[in-house]
Amino acid sequence: MMNKIRYINMCITEFGKKFGMEPHIAFNYLKEYKGIDFLNRYYEAEHQLSLNDAINDLISICKRNGGTVE
Repeated sequence: MMNKIRYINMCITEFGKKFGMEPHIAFNYLKEYKGIDFLNRYYEAEHQLSLNDAINDLISICKRNGGTVE
């Protein structure tokens, strides 16, 4: 469980860096547009991908759910 939490936290932080967001803003964005749910649900597959691939997946998921960052 601790590895999952660390991984999700790392994804939030890196997503925020990519778009110039503070971590709490990135968290709120990912929560609102289902990115956190996606990471939680598909952790077993996602953590085996590169971080860049995981961030791209988050962008796609959030966009599909009304998010606007690209």
